[in-house]
Amino acid sequence: MEDFKGLEELIIISGMSGAGKSVAMNSFEDLGYFCVDNLPPVLLPQLIDVISSVRPKIAVAIDTRTRDFIDSLFIVIDDLEKKNVHPHLLYLETRDDVLVRRYKETRRSHPLAPEDAPLVGIKMERELLEGFRDRAHTLYDTSDLKPQMLKDRILQQFNEERIPFTVNFMSFGFKHGVPLDIDLLFDVRFITNPFYIPELRPLTGQTTEVQDYVMSHPEARAFYKKLIDMLEFLLPQYKREGKTQIVVAFGCTGGKHRSITFAEKVSEHFAERYNVKTVHRDLAHATKEK
Repeated sequence: MEDFKGLEELIIISGMSGAGKSVAMNSFEDLGYFCVDNLPPVLLPQLIDVISSVRPKIAVAIDTRTRDFIDSLFIVIDDLEKKNVHPHLLYLETRDDVLVRRYKETRRSHPLAPEDAPLVGIKMERELLEGFRDRAHTLYDTSDLKPQMLKDRILQQFNEERIPFTVNFMSFGFKHGVPLDIDLLFDVRFITNPFYIPELRPLTGQTTEVQDYVMSHPEARAFYKKLIDMLEFLLPQYKREGKTQIVVAFGCTGGKHRSITFAEKVSEHFAERYNVKTVHRDLAHATKEK
């Protein structure tokens, strides 16, 4: 892309009001796109020029509330094509009866006909969008799709494994507070504490000595086996539902021995199948304590 060398991909989203543009924008944001809603088409080249050097993927939603929507948009698109920028046009379609029901459920008026029945605005909008629909590269009919299903389709088509499903394994100490940004929490304080073994006290759960001691206890081995079985089931479910990352936390008293041991060992187990990150939140605190 000669004039916008940093740009890798430009998605332009439009479609019927109430068809799911907000869900689509949130989905692209999860995929790492820089997202702008309801951008006047004339500003699109300036946006690309400013943003593409730092965010190479851009998704823009444009709707019929924008003045001179179709004419100005196609002029801009044709100009971008001449500069070797080829936007991917995504159109969201929905049946009239579904749109009418959605407007009635939300008690909102149609933006093109705020004082008329929803169907009046829907028909006006459908005519305005006909040109975009004809030129669209991808069309999703969301009439029978739940929001999560629309998100799944977008993730499947546009993800291309560029943002892998990431599993963050975290250790922490309860004495320093419970982390706020976690999805699953496991309290391992029931396992015998290496802190009371003089030669192990200064070491951390990253060492073989501490790990061997922690896992020498039957309850630790039994818990590890059940934990692995549960995560083997849960992680694919989270991935299937469209999550791009999950945080699994292990907590012990100080965040130095038991929690680190489990974060390390479970990370190692799943490292070959997922993008795994291991974080020991309170390790700095723990190594300073006697």
